[in-house]
Amino acid sequence: MRKQVCLAFAVIATVAALTATSAAARDTRYELKIADALADPRYAEAVPSGVKFYFADQPAPAGQNLGEFVTNRKTNSFGKQDEEACTWAMLSALKELGERAQAEGGNAVINIVSYYKKKPFASATLYECHAGAVIAGVALKGTVVKTAP
Repeated sequence: MRKQVCLAFAVIATVAALTATSAAARDTRYELKIADALADPRYAEAVPSGVKFYFADQPAPAGQNLGEFVTNRKTNSFGKQDEEACTWAMLSALKELGERAQAEGGNAVINIVSYYKKKPFASATLYECHAGAVIAGVALKGTVVKTAP
C-alpha cells in the first residue's frame, strides 16, 4: 500500500511539473496597435509629456542626435488578458524611453522599432509584444534627438 501511495505522489508531482513547465514556456507573439496604447488613459500619467515619439519611418523633425537606446520592459501578466498586460508593458517602455530622452537633454525619440530578442520589427502603426503565462514584455529601440522648439 505504501509503495502505491508513493507511486501516486510521484506521478502527480511529475504531471504537475510538466504542466507548469509547458505553461511557463508559453511565448505568444502579438502585433498590437500603437494608437491603442497612446489612447490608453494611463498614457498621460505614465509617459513624460515633453517628449514626442515617432515610430519606424514616420516623418520626424530634424534634430541633434543624442544616441540610440533600448528598453526592455516586462510586466506581470498572471490573471490578466494578454492585450492588457501588453499595453502596460508598452506604456512602461515608452515611459523609460521618454525619461531617457529627458535625461539626455532630448525632446523626441525617432525611428522607434520593436526590438524583442534584438530582432527589429519596424512599423508606424504596430508594436510587438510577447506574452507568457506570468510575464508579458515589450522591447523598443529608438534614437533620442533634441529638436528645435
